[in-house]
Amino acid sequence: MPEERSPRLTPQNIPYQDLPHLVNADGQYLFCRYWKPSGAPRALVFMSHGAGEHCGRYDELAQMLVGLGLLVFAHDHIGHGQSEGERMVVSDFHVFVRDVLQHVDAMQRDHPGLPIFLLGHSMGGAISILTAAERPGHFSGMVLISPLVVANPDSVTLFKVFAAKVLNLVLPNMSLGRIDSSVLSRNKTEVDIYNADPLVCREGVKVCFGIQLLNAVSRVERALPRLTLPFLLLQGSADRLCDSRGAYLLMESAKSQDKTLKIYEGAYHILHKELPEVTGSVFREINSWVSQRTAVAGTGCPP
Repeated sequence: MPEERSPRLTPQNIPYQDLPHLVNADGQYLFCRYWKPSGAPRALVFMSHGAGEHCGRYDELAQMLVGLGLLVFAHDHIGHGQSEGERMVVSDFHVFVRDVLQHVDAMQRDHPGLPIFLLGHSMGGAISILTAAERPGHFSGMVLISPLVVANPDSVTLFKVFAAKVLNLVLPNMSLGRIDSSVLSRNKTEVDIYNADPLVCREGVKVCFGIQLLNAVSRVERALPRLTLPFLLLQGSADRLCDSRGAYLLMESAKSQDKTLKIYEGAYHILHKELPEVTGSVFREINSWVSQRTAVAGTGCPP
């Protein structure tokens, strides 16, 4: 008798058959999460996580949105969390966008006619922007928390970009160094939780991934004038990972008529896990903004 094919396993050696997942266009398995309201959902929200982390870190935000009657869904991007792929490696940044659109399409087939929103943080903000720009008029709104729009000037200079491109040709897997967790949040408890999370990638940003992040910045800048959907943009003034200049560039360049920017003075990068007064305000801002937009989004979006 032929041998049974061994089950496909997550990087943590859990069979995907025991977990919610999807298979992307490259045949790679992506771990998924779904937060569902008790009744029929009023709208859908796709949540896009940042570099090196995973969608499980957005449980509090998702639960808040579920309380508004929304169905929230997410997946760990390729090379992250419980999804397949070499850690923090992607062949092209557009793969992230393509996978999001695949997940969005699958959910809209199951829930036809519901308005759909995007929520993205950091790298997930860049993914959300490019996703929205790829399908103008499709999404009813977008929430961006410290999105990757402009590279931090401390980490990117012309010389460093040139050096990285040369290194990418000869040493694409060389590490450029780990993300300094102390610059993520002023809330030491949240930094400790991040440092102890076994699903957070701590291998450091590889040259090849750094190049894809630079490519993403270029694509985002070109995509901004194509944005016409309503959006809420939340940014910390002391963010050392995603430069706050990007927030102003986004506000200036996007063609959206309904766009809101709130700057948190002195706040770091992960605003939804910052000092209590900041995080409390972030949750209230998102709750109010999404509540108003789901009330006027009506009962449909383009097929």
